[in-house]
Amino acid sequence: MKAFQFTPDSNSPTPKFQQLIQAFQDAISQKILVPGDVLPSVNQMCKECSLSRDTVFKAYAELKKRNVIESVPNKGYFVAGEITRVFLFLDTFKAYKEVLYDSFRKSLPDNVAVDLHFHHYNIDVFKSQIRESVGKYSTYIVMNFDHPEVVEALQQIDPKKVLIIDWNVNANDQQSQIFQDFGGSVFDSLQSGVERIKKYDHFCLVYPDYTYHPYETVEFFLRFCKANGVKHSIVTDSDSIEVKKNTVYFSVSDRAMVKILDKARAKNLEFGTDIGLISYNETPMKKYIDKGITVISTDFEMMGKKVADFVNNSIRESYCVPTKLILRKSL
Repeated sequence: MKAFQFTPDSNSPTPKFQQLIQAFQDAISQKILVPGDVLPSVNQMCKECSLSRDTVFKAYAELKKRNVIESVPNKGYFVAGEITRVFLFLDTFKAYKEVLYDSFRKSLPDNVAVDLHFHHYNIDVFKSQIRESVGKYSTYIVMNFDHPEVVEALQQIDPKKVLIIDWNVNANDQQSQIFQDFGGSVFDSLQSGVERIKKYDHFCLVYPDYTYHPYETVEFFLRFCKANGVKHSIVTDSDSIEVKKNTVYFSVSDRAMVKILDKARAKNLEFGTDIGLISYNETPMKKYIDKGITVISTDFEMMGKKVADFVNNSIRESYCVPTKLILRKSL
C-alpha cells in the first residue's frame, strides 16, 4: 500500500468519520491510492489514528455505499475505483443556488467529490482560491463576475477543464459556458406579461446600489418600457422605496423585495389588485409568499443538471438556460 496518512482534527466541527471519508477520497483523487490498493484494516486504523471502531466502520460503510471501496471476506477493504474531484466556485449561497447545487449533486455519480467554495465578489479571495486550486481538480466550475482581473486568474487553469456558469462574462472561446441571459430574455419575459403590467399606472424597477445583478437587466427594462409606452422609474436606494398604489415593482434583490412587502402590508395594499410585484430568481418559497410571487427566473434545476453533464462527459459546452416569467397572484 502507498503512503496513506490520516490525522483526525479533534477541534473540527466535521465528525471524524467524515474527515476519514474525505481523507480517503483525496488520497484516491491524488493517486496516492489507486484501484486495487488494500486499505488499512479497521484495527490498524483504530491503533494508528486513535479512532473508535464505530468511526472506522462508519467511514468504510459509506465509502462502500459510494462504490469507492469494496470488501472481500477475510482479505479486507480495497480501492474500487478512481475519485473525480470537482472545484465548485460560487459567488454566494442563496436559496436559488441551493436548487442549482442540489440538482447538480443528484446528477453526479458517487465517485465524484465536490469541493464547494465562495468568493463573495471579492477579487482577492477569487484570485487566492483559484491559485491554490490549480492542478488539484479534474474540473473547475466557476460562477465568475464582472471584474478585469478575473480573466487573468482563470488563465492559470487548462481552459478545457473550466466551465463558466450563470453569468457569461470573462469567458474565452476555449472555455465552456452554461449561463442565463440577463438582457433579451428579461425583455421577452416582461413582454409575455405585458397585459398584466399595463393594469398599473407605473412600472418601477428596484435596482439597489449594493446589488451585483448584471446591469443589462436595467437596459432591457428600459427598452421594454419604451417599446410598450409604459411609464417607469428606477430606484437604486431600496431604503427610500415609497410603495404606491397602482404601481408594479420589479425587484432584482430579495432584500429589497422584503421591504416592498413590508411597506405594502403597512398600507393594507393587496398584491395583484392594488399593486404588483415581480421578483428576480425563483426560490422554493416564492410560490407560497403572499399567495404567490411572480418571478422572472432561469431554470436552476436544469442548470444544475447541465453542469453535471459537463462533469460526467467532459464535452465542450455553450448553452443558455431558458429564462421565463412565472405568473402568480402578485402581478
